[in-house]
Amino acid sequence: MGVIEAALEKLRRSGAVPETTSGQPSSVALDSWATDASAEAVSSGRQIALDRLRLRAAGYLPEVQEEQRFADHYREIKRPIIRRALAANAPPSERLILVTSSLPAEGKTFTALNLALSMARERDLSVLLIDGDFPKAHISRALDINEEPGLLDAVADKARDVESLVLRTDVKGLDILTGGSSPSGAVELVASARMSEVVGRLLARSPRRMVIIDSSPLLVSSEARALIQLASQIILVARSGLTPRRALQDSIAQIDEKKLQGLVLNNAYAKTQNQYYGYPKYGKTETGGDHV
Repeated sequence: MGVIEAALEKLRRSGAVPETTSGQPSSVALDSWATDASAEAVSSGRQIALDRLRLRAAGYLPEVQEEQRFADHYREIKRPIIRRALAANAPPSERLILVTSSLPAEGKTFTALNLALSMARERDLSVLLIDGDFPKAHISRALDINEEPGLLDAVADKARDVESLVLRTDVKGLDILTGGSSPSGAVELVASARMSEVVGRLLARSPRRMVIIDSSPLLVSSEARALIQLASQIILVARSGLTPRRALQDSIAQIDEKKLQGLVLNNAYAKTQNQYYGYPKYGKTETGGDHV
């Protein structure tokens, strides 16, 4: 039993989650519980607008003339992730996707945001994007919501309903949760049983909700190394010509191979040197040289 499933089982034993006749919490029962418990909090949440101009200027969205090409690439990236997450008998944690990189400036936030936007276009899915890069909070700062309470606040305060902190966006099917306050004990909060419980509640909101976490880089963040224990699907981002091969190898060595869903190679076929992100190649990295 994984940490997310263990947290859901704890909620079931406490009576918060109904159980089926077999004694196991079902996805339907979990969905019913979450909707009843937190519908008011979510419906009263503040709605924010995604400032695409600001996000594009910060390098988190492709240029307008490149949007269609990137949309096609991210359709290819999301399909196996969704298929695995919604497979028959898949545990809730399969809907928790972590996007990370080895080092800074490799494009993980770009990947997390564009993957979330692509998944939100699915007719029968909803997406919650969590800014899990607690030290940097790239997404939250780009959207000017970095002062909003978020995930760590709900983990630190048991009386706080995490769903009440979820921010709706003007993009249908996409919600955002900030990382929240980043106290000195952030690593301990992320690694705590309470963190598993809070994430379990977010997954239980709906059996069709995909939760994507934009994590800190794996090799420079203790929080990221704690987060990879939670997620069942992990995407590792590298940048062509920038990511050292040894760094990528060290990152892969830290990830359970059953969780590593794939690698996204950014800037693989950039037309010019000032192009922020080029062709996001999804799959195996190249084999020659000191960098990927």
